[in-house]
Amino acid sequence: MSSPGDAAFRFRDIWVVAYGPSIVSAIGHGAMLPVLAVRARDLGADVSTAAAIVAMTGVGMLLASLPAGALVARIGERRALVGAGLVDAVAMAGIALTDSVLGLAVGVLLSGVCWTLFLIARQGFMIDVVPTTHRARAMSLLGGSYRVGVLIGPLIGAGLIRVSDLTSVFWLGAAMSVTASCLAATMPDLGEEKRAAARASGHLGVWTVIAAHRRVLATVGTAVVILGTSRSLRLSLLPLWADHLGLSASTISLIFAGAAAIDVAFIWPGGWLMDTRGRMVVAVPVVLSMGIACLLLPLATDAVSVALVMALIACGNGLGSGIVMTLGADSAPDAGRSQFLGAWRLCGDIGNTGGPLLVSAVAAVAPLATACLVVGVLGIVGAGWVGYWTRRVDLARTAELTRR
Repeated sequence: MSSPGDAAFRFRDIWVVAYGPSIVSAIGHGAMLPVLAVRARDLGADVSTAAAIVAMTGVGMLLASLPAGALVARIGERRALVGAGLVDAVAMAGIALTDSVLGLAVGVLLSGVCWTLFLIARQGFMIDVVPTTHRARAMSLLGGSYRVGVLIGPLIGAGLIRVSDLTSVFWLGAAMSVTASCLAATMPDLGEEKRAAARASGHLGVWTVIAAHRRVLATVGTAVVILGTSRSLRLSLLPLWADHLGLSASTISLIFAGAAAIDVAFIWPGGWLMDTRGRMVVAVPVVLSMGIACLLLPLATDAVSVALVMALIACGNGLGSGIVMTLGADSAPDAGRSQFLGAWRLCGDIGNTGGPLLVSAVAAVAPLATACLVVGVLGIVGAGWVGYWTRRVDLARTAELTRR
């Protein structure tokens, strides 16, 4: 199956193989993530250890980014997706069966490794199967499929816990991972010829690819770090401020649910804008909305004003669904693509991890309102960097499309 032509391409022709595995896998992860800390506490972990267990998913993703890219280059996207789903199922089953905190930590770490492998393989497949004129919409829907899964997963998980026990959520995760693996097995293997040629000439090393493309990783890659940092702040700074105001957990959950609905509503418009108006018109609002929201947050003194700030962030975040994957697809070379995408994934993961750490560092030495202002100013400055380099990506993309 070759990449379809621009005029003949229809999203419904690839819907099941392109988005089915992502939605199913995300349902499992979405059900698991909210109760990981509870599972750790049930096994005897203290609060700090439970928090560290939850962080193991991100640690696994960070550690696996570069090796996962190299593995995908050797075995291909389809085998990587199938393998990641099966190993993730084993990790989930281990989490359900273990009676030790250490076993839980290992299972969560392994699940994070599998998730990174899954994401890199999914992105590579989409680059092959979708024409460049529809790339951003395809990647936005890919990011949206994860959001849908994360919305559905906790609802199913909550129902299972009511009729069974906590471990049933992890068995659900295992079942979803196996299902995702089976769906991935039905997709075409598009890169066998390239992999055969690479085997004959020798696969490019990860560090060789990084060195060859160090400029784009240091410039557009830094913009991706800023994007990741901005998007992660809503999960750390907003709950802290809401708790600072004394809002109840149920009120905070409702605010996040409303923001999630706004987020999903902006997925398709964001993809369309990126394809028709360029990447910059979406990338800048993602960072700018977060920066402005952080500056406004100290003025939010009740649930309504916090919800309005969260809605502003959700608009930017929804527009930017798939922006990191889209920029990665635009920047990825033909030779060593999977290795490059592994490095690209690492940039995004550094940003996702860096946001909460930045808030923690500032809040440790200053009031939370000061942390909001510092992060907000950094966001405004970061928007300039993101705008400059994503504009360069747009110019290069326009030149490529003109040549075609």
